[in-house]
Amino acid sequence: MSAPSGDPSLSDLLNAAVGAVGGTERPGQTAMAGAVAEAIADGTHLLAQAGTGTGKSLGYLVPALAQGERVVVATATLALQRQLVERDLPRLTDALHPLLRRRPEFATLKGRSNYLCLHRLHEGVPSDDEDALFDPLEAAAEAGSGPSSKLGKDLLRMRDWADETETGDRDALTPGVSDRAWSQVSVSSRECLGATRCAYGQECFAEAARERAKLSDVIVTNHALLAIDALEGAPVLPEHEVLIVDEAHELVSRVTGVATGELSPGGVSRAVRRSSKLIDEKAADQLVVAGEEFERVMELALPGRLEEIPEELAHALALLRDAARAAVTELGGSRDASTSDEDAVRRQARASIETVHDVAERVLAGSEYDVVWYERHDRYGASLRVAPLNVSQQLGEKLFAERSVVLTSATLKLGGDFHGVAASVGLRREAILPESGGADSGPPPAAEPSESGTEAAELPRWRGLDVGSPFDYRKQGILYVARTLSPPGREGDRGDMLDELAGLIEAAGGRTLGLFSSMRGARAAAEAMRGRLDVPVLLQGEDTLGELIRAFADDEATCLFGTLSLWQGVDVPGPACQLVVMDRVPFPRPDDPLMSARQRAVEKAGGNGFMAVAATHAALLMAQGAGRLVRATGDRGVVAVLDPRVATARYGSFLRASMPDFWFTADGAVVRRSLAAINTSADAGG
Repeated sequence: MSAPSGDPSLSDLLNAAVGAVGGTERPGQTAMAGAVAEAIADGTHLLAQAGTGTGKSLGYLVPALAQGERVVVATATLALQRQLVERDLPRLTDALHPLLRRRPEFATLKGRSNYLCLHRLHEGVPSDDEDALFDPLEAAAEAGSGPSSKLGKDLLRMRDWADETETGDRDALTPGVSDRAWSQVSVSSRECLGATRCAYGQECFAEAARERAKLSDVIVTNHALLAIDALEGAPVLPEHEVLIVDEAHELVSRVTGVATGELSPGGVSRAVRRSSKLIDEKAADQLVVAGEEFERVMELALPGRLEEIPEELAHALALLRDAARAAVTELGGSRDASTSDEDAVRRQARASIETVHDVAERVLAGSEYDVVWYERHDRYGASLRVAPLNVSQQLGEKLFAERSVVLTSATLKLGGDFHGVAASVGLRREAILPESGGADSGPPPAAEPSESGTEAAELPRWRGLDVGSPFDYRKQGILYVARTLSPPGREGDRGDMLDELAGLIEAAGGRTLGLFSSMRGARAAAEAMRGRLDVPVLLQGEDTLGELIRAFADDEATCLFGTLSLWQGVDVPGPACQLVVMDRVPFPRPDDPLMSARQRAVEKAGGNGFMAVAATHAALLMAQGAGRLVRATGDRGVVAVLDPRVATARYGSFLRASMPDFWFTADGAVVRRSLAAINTSADAGG
């Protein structure tokens, strides 16, 4: 995919692209495009912080396409994937076609389970009677009436949709369906029969997506598929020379999620039922006994990390591993099945029991690089989980080895520099390159041997670049820390915090996005404000997130309270959001097994575990939360942190430095007057 000779300048290409989307030239976008082009040309890597409104998608797409290399763009959210595929890329390819003298092609590629499986849809779920959810559907269809359950209605709707859709992509189904409904019409890669053995192989949506990706210049995917491609050793993405990771602040958590294994009594029971029907009686009996023993042990499981595997659990897991291995061996004969239906039943059984085997074996291996813990859900009971202590080494070895990588987000500088985020993805301080047009401040440290003796010159080389924002944060926003409030504790009513919150909302005339560190805190605040104030207060969980955000945006007097997804998922420019409130610093729970294990590992290595893990986690969320306030050049308002530790604790300056550069104050009276003035101006249309 080499670029033709006589390429137009990057400036010409960027101007054409910006004009095509109806935008204007932005210095930050220009700086980013230049840095991306330099990284690709040098074979190095770039961490680019680009604030809201920079136009970062064109800032990385234009130079990547100009190089003539195949590009993979990995994003964390559906919203950005849709923006790229439905808006940015169509306009961009049209605009660049005359200048490049070629029309770049683009495609979307996701994991197989994101696509409707025609075999599963038409042949049904190959499982035992207890799992067969849609038996009543056949009778309902024959009688000429639809099923009464929502699950049945969704299945009928998906059958109709299958005749209309060109992609079979779950995200294109509107309205969407539950995970339970979708599981009836999709398969994992392990369950798939393969295009050559499946009766519907020629029409397969997942295979068609893969073929389109192979022929495309730009492939838009998600962080999960990127993680599978990087970590599991079996490439699922086409070969590519450039990787762009957008929303890169989410990458480590998404990779950790992909690398996490889980065993629950319900999941093990389903795997045992599916497999025991298809193997000989002796192996089936062993499998059933092993499943029952695991279930018995899990009945007594209490939440928390397992520093060592208890003897009873180890015995149950060993039984499960050995019985599952024997079942997998017998089920391996599925390739000799006489029909695709029979093959599908065996493939599903093999896939589920392989997962049981792999997780049991992983836990029993007791790797020092894994964390094992029990979780307990009120509805689903206990489960056993295992996750990597750290993913930085795997990412450092797999992500940056054979391609240029650009990681970009509005929040990559935490505490004022890129080193924390860089370390989390496996980039070392020793390998930072000298500044280039505003790159990360400070000269690189002298080359030092790494822990394994690798010299800095052999490490992935990278730069950090903050291209700023088109917004004037110091004029558009105030950061208020309520210094005089009592510090939040693990328990107890924060009456003074609720008083402060009510005063701020009243001054703002509603218009408040409340970001809480727990659902319990959000509910308590919503109940209190509904009793005190004459403004509507919406609460996460009382409707779909999309509906809540639309209602919040449509009525300026409305408040919206919620937890994690609101810290990162709300984009409401204009007067509807003039006050963003954080109830407390969102540190991870002290009893979070994975976070606490990571913190102790840093301390054991001589580092500051609290700053590297807990404070960095909080800083990232606070940076994202504060970013909800200013979404357009005309936005004005206040970010209020109702936790005095942000002003008084030693780590407070680190947290403040991670947020946009708002004007800072601890004077509540000044803030309330400012909110009232902004409110009056908004009501007057000013």
